[in-house]
Amino acid sequence: MEVKIGVQHAPRELVVESDEDVEALEKAIADAVADGTRVLTLTDKKGRRTMVPSSKIAYVEIGSTVVGKVGFRG
Repeated sequence: MEVKIGVQHAPRELVVESDEDVEALEKAIADAVADGTRVLTLTDKKGRRTMVPSSKIAYVEIGSTVVGKVGFRG
């Protein structure tokens, strides 16, 4: 799953490729945002951790990874 996180006062969004399922990601994000004082921690496919203070999260977009096609369409 691809997770895009918009952070307040940051010009770029964070993009994390995660192996977790949608329900687990939604629960982790919802729990962190509901508390407001927690840190959202996501682990990517390579085992790296991304940590964002939940009070600074502007938006979160969860979607499947789309691989672009190369070549001509017929």
